Amino acid sequence: MDLALEALVDVLKAAGEPTRFRLLKLLSAGDLTVTDLTEILGQSQPRISRHLKLLSEVALIDRYQEGAWAYFRLRPEGPAVDLVRAMLVSARADDPVLSRDAERLAALKQARSERAQAYFSRNAQEWDVLRQLHVRETDVEAALLNLVGDAPVDQMLDLGTGTGRILQLLQDVYRHAVGVDASRDMLAVARANLDRAAIGKATVRQGDIFNLPLEGGQFDLVTIHQVLHFLDQPDRAIAEAARMLAPGGRLVIIDLAPHGLEYLRDDHAHARLGFSHQTMVEWLEQAGLRLEEALDLSPDRARERQLTVTIWLARAPERAWPAVSPALVSIGQ
Repeated sequence: MDLALEALVDVLKAAGEPTRFRLLKLLSAGDLTVTDLTEILGQSQPRISRHLKLLSEVALIDRYQEGAWAYFRLRPEGPAVDLVRAMLVSARADDPVLSRDAERLAALKQARSERAQAYFSRNAQEWDVLRQLHVRETDVEAALLNLVGDAPVDQMLDLGTGTGRILQLLQDVYRHAVGVDASRDMLAVARANLDRAAIGKATVRQGDIFNLPLEGGQFDLVTIHQVLHFLDQPDRAIAEAARMLAPGGRLVIIDLAPHGLEYLRDDHAHARLGFSHQTMVEWLEQAGLRLEEALDLSPDRARERQLTVTIWLARAPERAWPAVSPALVSIGQ
């Protein structure tokens, strides 16, 4: 920790008040709205909002907007947050007030999970149909894990996060992660899944993939999983993803290879019928990225009606790139 005396006193004053300490304890467990916190603590919304404002002023919590809702969360790092985390750990586990808050938080998360599951169930049939169209998801995920590797990643971003599956799959790789999706319903599913998996180092936010509500140049790994074929301008999404990358950061795109299933346009809102290697290389280069590897996951003969899935791995420059052509590697049939 490295705090000047005045800053240290400000943090202690902010965290030392009982209600604000309880808020910090709750927000250390994940993203919550003012309404959530009001329900758990049994206090008025203006009072909760005032406490949250004080915690924001000393850089202990983050606030982000999702439509009409504002979500709050304990900041992932910083000297002030390190001090507060030490204080939170020091609190007795059987404290009656904190225990009651934890019980109400658990009930709230259970209700959130049930609402998310209801949405998921309503749409499960369509998702099942889409999953059956291409190579087994287990094969795709295994290839993705192998391609990403197990070297630690500080900051990760998952665009079009959907159910948050990629955030769960790569949880052993990243230190902090953000998932972005345009659908509040899908974000509810993702939050429920992260809660269920007890993944506190990942958060999800609502946002436009063409105009992300995040500061650029800060992510070491960005993933876009089965999203681009829904977009009219996928090259713009790639350019925005490239803007998010830190120097030397990697972009991983998982999507469909070119195919001829025209009915997907009308039945499942596919704007593009897959992407060729040439097209992807052009878009990546336009975004200032270099393709390092491309894996074609082709169906086996027993599933030859399925579509091929491709994983492209590109990297942002740390310095001028040497003129070396990327190798395209195909696996499968």
